[in-house]
Amino acid sequence: MRIKIKKILKSDESIVGKKVKVCGWIKTIREQKSFAFIEINDGSSLANLQAIIESSNDDFRKVLEISIGASVCLDGETVKSPGKNQKFELKIDKITIIGLSTEDYPLQKKRHSFEYLRTISHLRCRTNMGGAVTRVRNSLVYHSHKFFQDRDFLYIQTPIITASDTEGAGELFRVTTLDDLKKDPKEDFFKKATFLTVSGQLNAEAFACSMSDVYVFSPTFRAENSHTSRHLAEFWMLEPEIAFADLKDDINLASDYIKYMAKVALDENEDDLAFFDKFIEKGLIDRLKHVVDSPFEVITYTEAIKILEKSDQKFEFKVKWGSDLQSEHERYLTEKHFNKPTVVIDYPKDLKAFYMKDNEDGKTVAAMDILVPKIGEIVGGSQREDNFDLLKQKIQNKNLDLETYKWYLDLRKYGSVPHAGFGVGFERLIQFVTGIENIRDVIPFYRAAGAADF
Repeated sequence: MRIKIKKILKSDESIVGKKVKVCGWIKTIREQKSFAFIEINDGSSLANLQAIIESSNDDFRKVLEISIGASVCLDGETVKSPGKNQKFELKIDKITIIGLSTEDYPLQKKRHSFEYLRTISHLRCRTNMGGAVTRVRNSLVYHSHKFFQDRDFLYIQTPIITASDTEGAGELFRVTTLDDLKKDPKEDFFKKATFLTVSGQLNAEAFACSMSDVYVFSPTFRAENSHTSRHLAEFWMLEPEIAFADLKDDINLASDYIKYMAKVALDENEDDLAFFDKFIEKGLIDRLKHVVDSPFEVITYTEAIKILEKSDQKFEFKVKWGSDLQSEHERYLTEKHFNKPTVVIDYPKDLKAFYMKDNEDGKTVAAMDILVPKIGEIVGGSQREDNFDLLKQKIQNKNLDLETYKWYLDLRKYGSVPHAGFGVGFERLIQFVTGIENIRDVIPFYRAAGAADF
């Protein structure tokens, strides 16, 4: 029976002398006169498994047939390794060639640039970097579900196709069967203009106003013509929604989640984080430990503006009350002023979406963003407006179609409750945990403005 390489490498002495079968892809081959070393990886761990075959073995001739990138199964006996890099290795009895690899296999070298690997996304998961990102992503996905399931949240699925613009920014991908977009949308498949969703939040609110605590975890889409290292056209969002809750409850839940994710990576992906700490960001592990152990700073938007205005930092974007915080402002607050994640609350109402609850000052809304070092904003959330008349006026003020949002207004007519929620850009979370700077390198196949790996 096949065994994963990770299980062998993490095993105790009881594995010695056991007959096992491993299957994977060849990383290196070193041929000597009397024996040959083969390093094989199956994606289950950062480390390869070293295997040795003696020249007296009938399958030794197969070593001449295979090359880097080939897929094989190796049957043999686990033995103690005399080398320092791993405790065990495999003494090969039998080699079964599954798929040969040609001489133009593009991963012959040990190190490749991120730019090059983006051109071969279908193969970059075979690299140490790609494999480590994939394993960390897997851990964070699994434990995201666990975090909310352990707190009695219900996982719900919301539509990908929608007529609503959650953010009101108009950066939407149109979904249509029309060959001429100038035609009346009533001639289209859904008899109205429809789009790929930018968020599952509005639909999640419907369930929160019935099931109390829910979360959505799904792909979202934004037609923002941005070419920065923080933006994608297709990305994943984790969006919890909590009933009978205010902004403070929202902040507590989001802060606990970020800390939990940092600890998960430290506990579950120790080898991968050590790799990132060595090759991507020196001090990554210490930074994540600091996040886990430190309370997040909470300041108002007004306080943040005052801090930025008093700093001696030269910003590209001017700082003034009423303007949005840019990435350089967010990183200054988290990396230089507070040196830890920072929660900014009470933003000017004109900067935020229509569904956010007004504060008593009439100028700000009960919104919060969690800013983290290296990335800037990683979480955006708010208490939702639960008053029917106020929400209706907000929709009209944004020049949105009341008919489209009729169902959303209904939630404020039939047993309305205070509720709040937030969204986590999942790829930004992975950037934060791994130290990788470009968001295109933490999603399996990226879709971004002007470029995609179709």
